[in-house]
Amino acid sequence: MNNNQSLWEIFYKGLFEQNPIFRLALSLCPALAVTSTATNALAMGLSVMFVITANNTVISIFRRWVNPKVRVPVYITSIATIVTVVQLVLEAYFPELFRALSIYLALIVVFAVILARAEVFAAKNTVVPSFFDGFGMGMGFAGAMVLIGVIRELFGNGTVFGMQVFGASYDPVLVMILPPGGFVLIGLMIGAFNIYTEYQEKAAAAKAKATVLTAAVQRGEA
Repeated sequence: MNNNQSLWEIFYKGLFEQNPIFRLALSLCPALAVTSTATNALAMGLSVMFVITANNTVISIFRRWVNPKVRVPVYITSIATIVTVVQLVLEAYFPELFRALSIYLALIVVFAVILARAEVFAAKNTVVPSFFDGFGMGMGFAGAMVLIGVIRELFGNGTVFGMQVFGASYDPVLVMILPPGGFVLIGLMIGAFNIYTEYQEKAAAAKAKATVLTAAVQRGEA
């Protein structure tokens, strides 16, 4: 970790700068498959957030004792153990959600974003920064999932988290809760996210340029 990089910056980059879905386009399979309702999207998002945060913490703790030649099997074993705990908890206390998420819970084990954070960050940093890195990336993933789920459920069923929003007379756009509708929505949202990010970068560059010019004027150089 860069000494000048605060814990807030580590956490924040997962929300926007390196958002797993909208910026890195990782783990799009669950983003398409389980976001037909906001409830399922939230459950999957929270599950991934817990797994990536816990795994980052575990990998950071044991990083000095892991032989680099077997690091990937170690990562997968750690992730699989944590995912198993999540599955057992959901099956015991939230059986309907467990059935709705079904096979996609098991697929969390091979989510690229979880393996990537273990390799790129947790294996090279101490526990606290690794925790915040995983928490930020998990929050970014969960937030994106919920946003997609809310939009799809709202227009595809007229509800949000099962609560009626548009009224009984609303004629739902059924394509929104079908895979083609979800695919198009995710593509549009990735495009919108990139446009917003580009706007922010241009605004920051313009602000920096204005600051330099102002400083030059004050020094009498312009």
